[in-house]
Amino acid sequence: MPAVSEPSIPHTWRPLGVRLAIYFCGGLLVVVCGAAWVAVGPAVRARVTFFQNLTLVLIALLTVVVAWALVRCRVTASGAGLEVVNGFRTYHYEWAEVLAVNMPRGAPFAVLDLADGTSRSALGVQASDGDRARVAVVQLRMLLARTASDSLQRPDPPAD
Repeated sequence: MPAVSEPSIPHTWRPLGVRLAIYFCGGLLVVVCGAAWVAVGPAVRARVTFFQNLTLVLIALLTVVVAWALVRCRVTASGAGLEVVNGFRTYHYEWAEVLAVNMPRGAPFAVLDLADGTSRSALGVQASDGDRARVAVVQLRMLLARTASDSLQRPDPPAD
């Protein structure tokens, strides 16, 4: 694993492998389907009914929606905390709410351990990215350690 330095804030981690696969395979699928549609000829295209066309359009739309959900996954660190986007759900956590970042061997993505005793998957850091994912986990741990030490050094505000 390469040397890891603390990232500047704000910083966003996104899965590279999934995005490349969706863009490349999705583009390739569009080209192949378009070529197949042209290759079958006008006689075959004329026999395709409205409902068959509608079914194909709905399947294509569903595929685009799922691909969009996967492409938009990310983890963003800012001065206020972490923003985790998993598909179409967005979660905001202050630094004090996040206790640890883990990616156990064999886990598909990073997991945030939260102060309320729950955990949240962070699909923006995916193990399929290899060293890139390990670096992201180490960087998130560095940021957590820094914010934890900052809160220990900062005195509590006076009570009224």
